[in-house]
Amino acid sequence: MKIGKYTLHVLETGSFALDGGAMFGIIPKPLWSKSNPADEMNRVSLNARNLLLVSDSRKILIDTGIGSGWDEKFAKIYRLDQSNNTAQSSLERIGINSDDITDVLLTHLHFDHTGGSTIFQDGKWIPAYPNAKYYIQKRHFEWAINPSERDKGSFIQDRFVPVHNEGLFHFIDGDVPFDDEIDFITINGHTFFQQMIKIHDSSNTILYCGDLFPFTSHIPIPYVMGYDLQPLITVQEKKKILPRAVEEKWKLFFEHDPKVIMATVAESPKGFTIDKVFTELP
Repeated sequence: MKIGKYTLHVLETGSFALDGGAMFGIIPKPLWSKSNPADEMNRVSLNARNLLLVSDSRKILIDTGIGSGWDEKFAKIYRLDQSNNTAQSSLERIGINSDDITDVLLTHLHFDHTGGSTIFQDGKWIPAYPNAKYYIQKRHFEWAINPSERDKGSFIQDRFVPVHNEGLFHFIDGDVPFDDEIDFITINGHTFFQQMIKIHDSSNTILYCGDLFPFTSHIPIPYVMGYDLQPLITVQEKKKILPRAVEEKWKLFFEHDPKVIMATVAESPKGFTIDKVFTELP
């Protein structure tokens, strides 16, 4: 798939699992389990799916997946499975290595989105993409290095602080363009100053949603994660984004849905629903 000067590639970097109740907040299990069945520990499956944009001059990675180097306890708690895919193996399949990446656009610094930003080598954590600039909202970074007791477990410092120490972070302030075909859109419901990535040309728009819509089943307005710091803000953000997605025929990119890569959205008297589903890039 091409958008403007960019050729797009989906990178599957493994799967993991989180508590279904936490993923769906106040929504009762009999409702959310229809679309997202739980295992014996009440965990639902999530993919760690990223997007690579390639032009003549740039190779841009959006988020870095859950990464590698986790201990056995972590892997067991989160049912981590990278037997088929990692970021590196997915890049290698399309003939790209880590040194080729020029830019890394991070939606936010939770471990399942930025875990692959560093690697453990020679006894220390170092940037996984040493030739890249890493882009993050400045106010989100400031929160991530001094989070609250409620969300500090989501920020694993070894997975992003070494990037800062090497001077590779480029801080963004608000809703600004990256270039003519990529824009940053900030949202604050899930965590403070998360940034979605809008990729567009005259005929196509993809919105890389981050954790505003982890699954296709989060499209209905009330379906908000228990993890969200400001759930009522998430509701307002969904009510702002979804009508525009319908009107302008955006394709929403789902980072965590186990089956669906992208989808368009429709509106009916009952609310917003998934319309056309993509299990691969068109």
